[in-house]
Amino acid sequence: MKYREKLKEYRADMIKTLGESVAFRSVASDAVRATGGEVLPFGRDNYESLRHMLTVGKEMGFDTCNAENYGGHIQFKGTDADSDRKCFGIIAHLDVVPEGTGWDTKPYEMTEKDGCLYGRGVADDKGPAVACLYAMKALKESGIEPKMDIRLVLGLDEETGKAGMRRYIELAGEPDLGFTPDAEFPLINGEMGILIFDVVRKLNRQNGREGLRLTRLEAGSAPNAVPGTAKAVLAGDTAVYDSIKESLAQYILETGYDIRGRKQGSSYVIETVGHAAHGAWPELGLNAISIMMDFLGRIRFGNDELNEFIEFYNSCIGFDLHGERLGCALEDDPSGKLILNVGMANFSEDLAQLTVNIRYPVTCTDTEVFEGIEEKLADSSIGIVKNMHDGPVFMDMDNPMVQQLIDTYREATGDNEAMPVVIGGGTYAKMFKNVLAYGAMFPGEEDTMHQPNERLSLESFFSMAEIYADAIYKICC
Repeated sequence: MKYREKLKEYRADMIKTLGESVAFRSVASDAVRATGGEVLPFGRDNYESLRHMLTVGKEMGFDTCNAENYGGHIQFKGTDADSDRKCFGIIAHLDVVPEGTGWDTKPYEMTEKDGCLYGRGVADDKGPAVACLYAMKALKESGIEPKMDIRLVLGLDEETGKAGMRRYIELAGEPDLGFTPDAEFPLINGEMGILIFDVVRKLNRQNGREGLRLTRLEAGSAPNAVPGTAKAVLAGDTAVYDSIKESLAQYILETGYDIRGRKQGSSYVIETVGHAAHGAWPELGLNAISIMMDFLGRIRFGNDELNEFIEFYNSCIGFDLHGERLGCALEDDPSGKLILNVGMANFSEDLAQLTVNIRYPVTCTDTEVFEGIEEKLADSSIGIVKNMHDGPVFMDMDNPMVQQLIDTYREATGDNEAMPVVIGGGTYAKMFKNVLAYGAMFPGEEDTMHQPNERLSLESFFSMAEIYADAIYKICC
């Protein structure tokens, strides 16, 4: 194919464009106003990152759209005279997570070494976005005229809530079908439904004034992360503290967990250390809240309402990862088991609150999840406050687009073993009809997204561009 030869010619330009994009610290931030009064909803660097890509697209001869700085697109117009001409979308994002610490290179100065490109965003998702843009350019410069419009959508808040993409859709509409290059090859043909809710119990602090008190318990900073630490502050007398110290020593001996206690002023502070992980894969971590609640269940507080809530946690949640004892252990063949993560805890003497993140199977519903939990809570004073719901995404193997994308990957790589999978994570695919996550990480590659020293091999960069060009050609031309 002539466009493949074109892509080989563009390799130096692809690297240059990606390096320019990486130079913007496009971490979504609070809205600011430009000098002329224009609102930049996610901060100046995010806006400059979008403007840069739109400029590159315009210089290639494509139409561009900036949707009030909430997002934008670069469009290769199709030739079908039908006024109902379809639009094929490639949904990428230019925002990145903060750089963090531990880098061996400058995170916003792309570095090439040992056959890899290093920098924040090279893999998630600026590299794939650039690869898709040059795939479009190669098709255009080869004289190919697609029947569909081909639209590279550029989001600016995928990592922080996706409100900008909702506004983009309101302003610019959405494509009829497409993919997002923001996961793994060969294909993500399903994304589990996502729920975030609070489990709460009001406490009457007067009930516990005469005994040991839990004045504060805090853990976690996000529902979708396994908390690595938890801290509880207790108030009582010296004799009680001595007893707690003995219980701590025995607990450590029995479990091997990292748990520490110390007197601080007139209080006693307990800290537990687990292992942080993404909430979609809690089995890779160890929940510090579960360690804390397990230990607190061994001591007695003056407030019986608090004791009951701790007992509820240990008997109905504990270290379970799939809702086994909470009444929501749903599963299906495409997805496997429901995934449960208690991401945050915030206790005072007036309220016990847990924030729970659940990912449920693609053939199930949020109603089924809550029905099981509510049945468990029916005879208690514990309530649920629903915060967020993202429905599942799923296309089975018989879907024509699934077949086309899989076949394209297999023809390009010779890999006939890898199969589509359903994931617990969420991408922009959840926000669009008929969109699936397709690449860009190849099977067997180390996942460095969101990590220090994020990197993308040059081989993968150029290979993904060819696969994306093949896929666009097969579906749109």
